[in-house]
Amino acid sequence: MKTTFAGAINFGLRRALEDDPKVVLMGEDIGRLGGVFRVTDTLQKDFGNNRVIDTPLAESGIVGTAFGMALRGLRPVCEIQFDGFVYPAFDQIVCQVAKIHYRTQGKVVAPITIRIPCGGGIGSVEHHSESPEAYFAHTAGLRVVSPSNPADAYLMIRQSIALDDPVIFFEPKRRYWDKADVDFDQLDRGGGLALDRARVCTSGADATVVAYGGTVATALTAADIAAHEGHSLEVIDLRSLSPIDFDTIETSVRKTGRLIVVHEAPVFGGLGAEIAARITERCFYQLEAPVLRVGGFDIPYPPAKLERHHLPDPDRILAAVDRTLAA
Repeated sequence: MKTTFAGAINFGLRRALEDDPKVVLMGEDIGRLGGVFRVTDTLQKDFGNNRVIDTPLAESGIVGTAFGMALRGLRPVCEIQFDGFVYPAFDQIVCQVAKIHYRTQGKVVAPITIRIPCGGGIGSVEHHSESPEAYFAHTAGLRVVSPSNPADAYLMIRQSIALDDPVIFFEPKRRYWDKADVDFDQLDRGGGLALDRARVCTSGADATVVAYGGTVATALTAADIAAHEGHSLEVIDLRSLSPIDFDTIETSVRKTGRLIVVHEAPVFGGLGAEIAARITERCFYQLEAPVLRVGGFDIPYPPAKLERHHLPDPDRILAAVDRTLAA
């Protein structure tokens, strides 16, 4: 079935609601409006306003209420309208949701999925195009994931809701309208990867490029261009940002000897730094060049007219390829 990225999430939420009466959705304008990006379109009409709940404009209240629901046995799925709006709920997420399992010595779980449209590329205004994944990946007790295509969008939202762990689910908003054929039934029968596994998208021999979320398509475009220039890039879609599947990255780097990490978030203190450090430890004698990072600049997200200069593009990835191959 041909579907968009947003449509795949919608169908995943629909099936979760059908399969488990304990699943509830909550967020600003997700009901009658169907969400800003229409990801939850028609769900309130079909499941009622007791299971698809329009909330006040109060992110701390949304997550705090979801936390209470989870303690009472429900499986809430929260939508944060935009990435930059999650900060009022940050205390609830990192101090309560992330720690309850540890604090109770495993006796209490918090099966909460927090959906966050993230990243730029849609010409939006301030606080609507951020990439805050490093804050949450740094917090023990949270799973952090980001799909890059419609099939994974469906599979990973289903897997996230079924987990007893709290999951931060980053949705690259500039990919919401990407289309692909998705066999939903096959994915439900176990036809996809586990939630914490990375995917090798293209096989290559000259350098490994690791990306996630919205930058995977950019990395694949760069790989296509590089192939015409005689360079073979192995592109890995990270999928899970915490935990990270370092084994898949290590296997690739042991073969290629070079690694480039791509993400929209600023390079300073980003996930690319952690990946670079871990792979340097694991593959020190196999690396032919330093690990390179391609990402956003260390600035607040720029105005919409300038964002194309801020976001990683194929040219910046290919410049890193040239640097690593020349080392």
